[in-house]
Amino acid sequence: MLSYLKSMLPPLLFLLIFIALWELLIRIGGIGPYLLPTPWAVFQVLFDRSEDLSSAAGITFLSAVTGFLASIFVGLTVAVFFAEFRWLRISCYPYAIFLHTVPIVAISPLIITWLGYGVISVIVITFIISLFPVITSATNGLLESREDLQELFQLYGASRWQKLWKLKLPSAIPQIISGMQTASGLAIVGAIVGEFFAGHEAGRYGLGYYMFTAQGQFRIDILIAAILISTLQGIILFGSVTLFAKTALKRWMIAG
Repeated sequence: MLSYLKSMLPPLLFLLIFIALWELLIRIGGIGPYLLPTPWAVFQVLFDRSEDLSSAAGITFLSAVTGFLASIFVGLTVAVFFAEFRWLRISCYPYAIFLHTVPIVAISPLIITWLGYGVISVIVITFIISLFPVITSATNGLLESREDLQELFQLYGASRWQKLWKLKLPSAIPQIISGMQTASGLAIVGAIVGEFFAGHEAGRYGLGYYMFTAQGQFRIDILIAAILISTLQGIILFGSVTLFAKTALKRWMIAG
């Protein structure tokens, strides 16, 4: 417990210094609240609009987690096929790169045209932006298992499934986790970007929509409050992946 508190002290100290510098900058620089509100004004918005912001945060987080989980399932499945079938990897991997290089802002209107406004479009946008890191990390990890161990499995007549489950997947776990951690941050970004374009549906508004409307109304206090909440969501999702890696997958590797 004491070591945990010691590890938390530097980030908390940095946060206090950052807030103090923020307040000092406003007082010395004479910056108006329409450009940069005080920390107290942002905290006041978080308190006064806690119900609306918490509801919006729930919608955004649900969309991000759903798209993130879908990207893990699809990404790992595609990576297994890419690793097991070289001809498929050579034929289709360039299209995965193409999907990653296309700006999500450019294809969002197309997704909205097909699926309409609302949560479904946001989830699809989140899924697309989170998919590539999972595919690349998992594929590279599956292809980098040690050759001597592969030869040993081959010597004992192991099937393709046995080599995949007992050798390739355990050795690929560090890279898979790395890809999942990258995708977890992108999932929040994808949900926010998706809500800029498609996030309004029958009174159900996510944080992205709040950011969009607050910017148009010059409510920078609401905008910063929504940014802080979305940042916290990214930290929670990233931390959940890291915790999962340190517990469940570690035990699976030992058992395997």
